[in-house]
Amino acid sequence: QVQLVESGGGLVQSGGSLRLPCPASGSIFSINNMSWYRQASGKPRELVAAFPNIGGRNYADSAKGRLTISRDNAKNTVYLQMNSLKPEDTAVYYCEADISTVRDRGTRYYQYWGQGTQVTVAS
Repeated sequence: QVQLVESGGGLVQSGGSLRLPCPASGSIFSINNMSWYRQASGKPRELVAAFPNIGGRNYADSAKGRLTISRDNAKNTVYLQMNSLKPEDTAVYYCEADISTVRDRGTRYYQYWGQGTQVTVAS
């Protein structure tokens, strides 16, 4: 009953920008942490940025200064603004959220994942 759907990916030249939105929908009671991950071909999935409800945002070293995570809690949406993109940013990007459903009423939280959106940065 809960889903996350990333979009906004595509092909961009080195130095370009993309903005990835990921709205959560369904039977949502509350959301704690929301994050972005990416997985390059042949490599494991890695954390790009995290936006917890408590505390500051966290970034992978490779993302600092270029990628920015933000949230619109009224829309249950997390965004990843990507600037100064490099070919090494090429990957499938996934959003993740720790969500408690209406049924659980904040007693339990589970990780939910989007389906991924492809970002390709040309040299």
